[in-house]
Amino acid sequence: MDVGLLMRAVRQGWYVLGLGLDGAGFALEIVALRSVPIYAVGAALAASLAVTAVVASWMLDTRLGRAEWGAVAVVCVGLGALAVASGAEGHGAGDTTLRWGVLGASVVILLGGVAAGRLPERARAAALGLGAGLGFGVVTVAVRLIPSFTVHGLLANPATYAVLVGGGAAFLLLTTALQRGSVTTATAGMVIGETIGPALVGVLALGDRTREGLGGLAIAGYALAVLGALALARFGEGGAEASTTHPVETTE
Repeated sequence: MDVGLLMRAVRQGWYVLGLGLDGAGFALEIVALRSVPIYAVGAALAASLAVTAVVASWMLDTRLGRAEWGAVAVVCVGLGALAVASGAEGHGAGDTTLRWGVLGASVVILLGGVAAGRLPERARAAALGLGAGLGFGVVTVAVRLIPSFTVHGLLANPATYAVLVGGGAAFLLLTTALQRGSVTTATAGMVIGETIGPALVGVLALGDRTREGLGGLAIAGYALAVLGALALARFGEGGAEASTTHPVETTE
């Protein structure tokens, strides 16, 4: 990982604008996590790639083929199924062991990211993207483990520091992955990392459930949303590999 790379990135206006939008999105994510299960929030975050694909077709002069439009439709159907099947968030607030566990996980992700940055180029983007996704996943779980947002409640809770370490590690890993490797590979790794693990924690440890008799629909909707997002991961390339109308010439 290259902290200097992040420092150079924050001097770019578009990157700063993106961070601002991410900050607004995170505020909305906190609100969502207080009212709906983690698995629904995770699927919605992954489904943002459908928005990326549609916007890319408009702003970056790329063309969405039938497969891509089909993937966008699959994401929408999956989210619709989740909306129908999702119950209220679980009432579990986690125990002290889980709070310390997410903090430990955030540190491991940060250290693992340092090692991943030294991998060969082919494996590096996937590892960094997966690490970024796991970091964002830690943040998602940790938010649910903060029952009180008072000053004392925040400072005394290990989950608060998990949000800071996990979120910081995730941003650094993702920035490095997007600059130093395949954006498609990194984005796919991120989607996997930020969806599956947190959803399992929500169900197994925090009491997230579906509406009565709609568990199968929720699982199908979740799978459709995530698989559709993975199919659209290539639109993170910013119109390079994604473009089918204006091939990019390269020189060696």
